[in-house]
Amino acid sequence: MGLLLWRVAVFIAALCPPLWWLYQAWIFALGPDPGKALVDKLGTGALVLLLLTLSLTPLSRLTRWKLWPVIRRQLGLWTFTYALLHFLGYLAFVLGFDLSQLGVELQRRPYIIVGAAALLILLTLAVTSNRPAMRRLGKRWKELHRLAYLVLGLGLLHYLWIVRSDLEEWSIYAAIGAALLAFRLVDGWRRKKRSHSVANPAR
Repeated sequence: MGLLLWRVAVFIAALCPPLWWLYQAWIFALGPDPGKALVDKLGTGALVLLLLTLSLTPLSRLTRWKLWPVIRRQLGLWTFTYALLHFLGYLAFVLGFDLSQLGVELQRRPYIIVGAAALLILLTLAVTSNRPAMRRLGKRWKELHRLAYLVLGLGLLHYLWIVRSDLEEWSIYAAIGAALLAFRLVDGWRRKKRSHSVANPAR
């Protein structure tokens, strides 16, 4: 598959779900409260996209397919887009853009603070995902973008706080996230050990 075709396929695959959910909400196919259902689907979609983004490195190592890494930035930006739409949907369909109610909501539902923190980190990652930012930040760029795992933790906590007793779906996402984090830690340890061996060869 050509690079351009691959990017277009990923773009269409990421664009279709929110358009479909919006259509379902428009025809009241999402239940008695379509606005809230749309907000929930966008939030879950952001979490799924984040997991997919973090899985690209393991997939690349396992399959040796060179086109996995090229969509990392694209999926990362889609993750931010879904999360932003999730937040805007909350403001529109839950608060009705009545920001005076936000303080009350924060007291009643502190998981909103957790979600907002995750969104702010995603915003930081989104605006620094370009090549000029990579050049300016240098080695710090990778350290900054490791915060994606912090976003994953905050997202899972945010989701857990919402679903509470219905943990089946959350457990699947949490297990995948734990596996990706474990891969990251083991891979980092192996790379560090390998570089140490190269720098200090046995005599």
